[in-house]
Amino acid sequence: MTILALGINHKTAPVSLREKVAFVENKREQAFEQVSQQALAESVVILSTCNRTELYFHQPDIPPQEDHIDNITWREQCLNWFAKIHHIDKDELKESLYIKQNMDAAEHLMQVACGLDSLVLGEPQILGQVKQAYQISEQFYQTHGSAISSNLSRLFQKTFSAAKRVRTETEIGASAVSVAYAACGLAKQIFDNFDKLRFLLVGAGETIELVSRYLVQHGAKNIMIANRTPQRAELLAKKLDQPMQILSLSALQVGLNQADVVISSTGSPDTLITKAMVETAQKERYFTPMLLIDIAVPRDIDETVTELDGVYSYSVDDLQSIIDQNIANRQQAAEQAKEIVQQEAQEYFAWLKKQQSSNLIKHYRQNAEEIRIELLDKALSALQQGQDSEKVLQELSYKLTNQLLHVPTQALQSMAKSGNSKGLLSFSKALKIED
Repeated sequence: MTILALGINHKTAPVSLREKVAFVENKREQAFEQVSQQALAESVVILSTCNRTELYFHQPDIPPQEDHIDNITWREQCLNWFAKIHHIDKDELKESLYIKQNMDAAEHLMQVACGLDSLVLGEPQILGQVKQAYQISEQFYQTHGSAISSNLSRLFQKTFSAAKRVRTETEIGASAVSVAYAACGLAKQIFDNFDKLRFLLVGAGETIELVSRYLVQHGAKNIMIANRTPQRAELLAKKLDQPMQILSLSALQVGLNQADVVISSTGSPDTLITKAMVETAQKERYFTPMLLIDIAVPRDIDETVTELDGVYSYSVDDLQSIIDQNIANRQQAAEQAKEIVQQEAQEYFAWLKKQQSSNLIKHYRQNAEEIRIELLDKALSALQQGQDSEKVLQELSYKLTNQLLHVPTQALQSMAKSGNSKGLLSFSKALKIED
């Protein structure tokens, strides 16, 4: 029984190609059906994000050390299908597509779910995307009167366990590695409780959106947004479903007079917040501590504001040094995370081997029982027809022994030809135990 992973990601292909192989809802449904119809796998889970498209298969018809089905390689068969469903030339895919098998496939899935294979090392969103991909697959098979294979299901449960361990046992997600999150993390270090603070965000672009999301997630309730176009700030407030006070840039002083924390990121070529403006605000605020974080290039905030009492000011360069240190911390944590992934993958394959062994024994016993019943029925029929009982019993014992020994004999011959000394030794020991 083989676990296989086929995929393309940000490391192997440009976005122009990744876009072509994304699985939207209708195409995902079609893929599930075709994988079954074309006997590509017993079950499949499809993970499709902006940075990767990966399919995880359980294919019980491929022996663990082989990759062929009916003289047509599974690799070629799957590549042809993958290219056809996305309507692209398979030659365009060959250089970017990777296929992993068994332990490599399991470790890869776990690394993906833990954020170890992400564009931003340790990012947490991918785990939710992996869980969603698994749930969609599970729902499809249930809806169609079957179930996702137990082997594939167990792999994903182990993967979620590995991701949980990585999050709790390492610092992989503890350090901010983006400017927006580093800015918010800095504010968190200086002010413990966000819900009592007054925030002023200057700008309404992507960076400020990330900042505002982080602030809301961590309990910020009083947020002002100052932007050149108030409509864009209003759209951001609506997107976050959070009441915010909207200010024009001409009303910046009003916001400064109230703000405990100011985070600015605009594309303005000019300084928006001068030393005089901050000095005025400090007088209005009775010189209570004030944090200003300028993540704009060129700067939005006059660098001389650091000369004022009670004012803490940081630029994008200050944040970059924090980010560099955090990246180093994450890389160290990633090494610990890889050890956890290896442990979980090894445990999964230990379970899988035990499962396969149990199934093998179960099928062998069922086969032996079928042989016994068939030969017994023939013997009873012969006795009822008046045949010599001793002759009937002799024939029964002879045929039963021959048929029961046929499969083990073939297995022993195969082990001898392949030089499987461990298997032969185990069989030899078992015979001595029987003796």
